[in-house]
Amino acid sequence: MGWWSVAVLLWGGVVGVCMGAVLLDVKGVPAPVPASGQPLPRPAMKPPQVPASPPFVPGVLPPPQMPVEPTSPPVQFQLREPVSVSSVAATCDENMVHVQVKKDLFGSGELIQASDISLGGCGVTGEDSVAQLLYFQSYLQACGSQVVMTNDSLVYSFSLTYLPRAISDTSAPIVRTSGAVIRIECHYLRLHNVSSNALQPAWIPYAATKTAEELLVFSLKLMTDDWKFERPSNVYYMGDLIHFEASVKQYNHVPLRVFVVCVVTAVPDAAAAPSYLFIQNHGCLVDSKLTGSSSRFLPRTQDFKLQFQLEAFRFQQGDTGSLFITCLLKATAAASPTDAEHKACSFVGHKWAGAGGEDQLCSCCDGSCGSRKARDLTSVSGMWTWHPFLSFCLC
Repeated sequence: MGWWSVAVLLWGGVVGVCMGAVLLDVKGVPAPVPASGQPLPRPAMKPPQVPASPPFVPGVLPPPQMPVEPTSPPVQFQLREPVSVSSVAATCDENMVHVQVKKDLFGSGELIQASDISLGGCGVTGEDSVAQLLYFQSYLQACGSQVVMTNDSLVYSFSLTYLPRAISDTSAPIVRTSGAVIRIECHYLRLHNVSSNALQPAWIPYAATKTAEELLVFSLKLMTDDWKFERPSNVYYMGDLIHFEASVKQYNHVPLRVFVVCVVTAVPDAAAAPSYLFIQNHGCLVDSKLTGSSSRFLPRTQDFKLQFQLEAFRFQQGDTGSLFITCLLKATAAASPTDAEHKACSFVGHKWAGAGGEDQLCSCCDGSCGSRKARDLTSVSGMWTWHPFLSFCLC
């Protein structure tokens, strides 16, 4: 036998679908013939190792082989946290609030539009295009402010509101910033003046007046000749000047101004006789005019304190060696204007002069000041208080 060849064509699949073809071309030599004349058996052939494949099912395509993606190395990543920015500043003065806002409100580089931000409904009042700043200005009672009163303070609060609008309602209906509401507060101490000007109240509430009537503490003292200390002795000699100091403790009250009306008697009874009403007519010290003495009010240096001096004397009748002074002390708000019924006048240099400069009010001392009778001490009302029986001895 000569050379032989076998060609095998393997076809599989479904009708009309070509799955593939494998052409096997095996070439060999004639097999040796055994001696008996019988052909030798062919050695057994080991089948080739073919990778296992899913069984063939007519009409079903085998699944595609998915490529294997390479494994990525671990990535070092940290989410950026937003950083708080100081983009709003406010200043409160006596009756207004001033607010300054950076256009880069969130510190992200995105500038806000002036039309998108308001202070309680009030728009921007100024803009700095170079520094990229917006300004607001409002009275404390305007722009939707709310006021709250605490024990110590008055608090005015405002809302700074930012509502971003879309870049375009049609082509780009997006925003790149979030809305925000920022609270702004102005605190004012209730018991202090918020300006550098003196506070001049035009009225005193009834509650404040009633409290003053109940809690005011008055004092009437004999003082040393230099007015620095309370005099330890009440013994005087004829010709001495007796120094008096009338005062009122202010505590938590508004500043007060004190006034006096005084009578001297020989016994501890303001209504006894003989008597000498040497400060009368709502604050007129008449002794210097009637007797030519050195008695007078000293210039007032503090409203809550009033100093005056009386030249020592005796009663011609009923002399007991001791004198008793009874004074009515009155306190009014220092901010209240003085009038004919609230004054301290002395007759000095042949004319009347006020201890606090109220000279024009002293002209009535030669007549009648006010509607009350000068001699009727018990008719004096209001915040007057008795300070009876400050006694001194004349030797």
